[in-house]
Amino acid sequence: MPAKQLMQGRLFDGKSHSLNLTGKQFFMSILQTDQAAATEPLNRWHTLADQVLNDVSVTREQAGEVLASRDDELLDLIAAAFRIRRRYFGNQVQLYFLMNAKSGLCPEDCHYCSQSKIAETEVERYNFLSRPKIMEAARQAKERNSRTFCLVISGRSPSEREMQAVETIVPEIKAQFGLHICACLGLLSQSQAERLKACGVDRVNHNLNTSSSHYEKICTTHSYQDRMDTLQNIRHAGLEVCCGGIIGMGEQQDDKIDLAFALRDLRAESIPLNFLNSIDGTPLEQFDYLNPRDCLRTLAMFRFVNPSSELRIAGGREIHLRALQPLGLYIANSIFVGDYLTTKGQPPEADYRMIEDLGFEVVLNGAEINCGSE
Repeated sequence: MPAKQLMQGRLFDGKSHSLNLTGKQFFMSILQTDQAAATEPLNRWHTLADQVLNDVSVTREQAGEVLASRDDELLDLIAAAFRIRRRYFGNQVQLYFLMNAKSGLCPEDCHYCSQSKIAETEVERYNFLSRPKIMEAARQAKERNSRTFCLVISGRSPSEREMQAVETIVPEIKAQFGLHICACLGLLSQSQAERLKACGVDRVNHNLNTSSSHYEKICTTHSYQDRMDTLQNIRHAGLEVCCGGIIGMGEQQDDKIDLAFALRDLRAESIPLNFLNSIDGTPLEQFDYLNPRDCLRTLAMFRFVNPSSELRIAGGREIHLRALQPLGLYIANSIFVGDYLTTKGQPPEADYRMIEDLGFEVVLNGAEINCGSE
């Protein structure tokens, strides 16, 4: 209220040049209102964390509130999400190492991908790599303290030759380096998933990428349901499910929420969340609208919806989270160390330093996660 109005309302005692009792009450009420407004966001997000920690799932409406939260609530939101992360994963960080065992040559038209048939990019193109090259990559993964080695090939679905190559190399990697194996091979039949389980693959990555309603806007050569069918085959074969998405492809807030809840329904053990690194020569090359704060809100929403799932900050974290990368690890508990499929990551040493500076520790090869307490 302007000073003139205060004086006209006789909240100011002109004779004594001091506030009378009514004026003091007025300003005290303003102060109390400001204090209540300052604590309300903290209470709101910690109340939501309490709900999750008491095994009560968040609703779609609550997930939307997380995405719509204000910038001045962000640290309170992260602190609340960290309570959930700490319950299930303590202060540990799991490192993943990505190996592009077959690059380019893909007949699909995924609009975000530099390896698709419609991409006008200069990515390397090669068939399934030789055994020595893959074993060398596995050695690097172990040296970098990665717990999981991700074996990825481009294409719609693995050929019989590629399946046999995976069945041969996976037992060798596990015997020599003791790494967990996550395979990302495209669409899989039930029998292919069972063969992966039999040869020692621990989990299979197959991302939904976005919501069912938005999917046809990013790919037309296969459907959202095709991906769902593969995920069901993976689950029925007794494999762990690694499934996530890409944020920043023109989706709406409801699409993000749809994806988070679909992953909850799938009970995905691991959720890699990418932030679109728009690559020149792809149909989404102009999509570059994300900011670090929205990325953190999105991570928090996925953590609230999927509290016990491993949440990994995947591709694009360096360019979209930027200086706020460390805050992301208060929500997520996993990152890739090193490069991605066709784009560069930051040096591993920078990741190790970030983890150490946070007071977190890396889950070493083969180690079990020690859950923290509230």
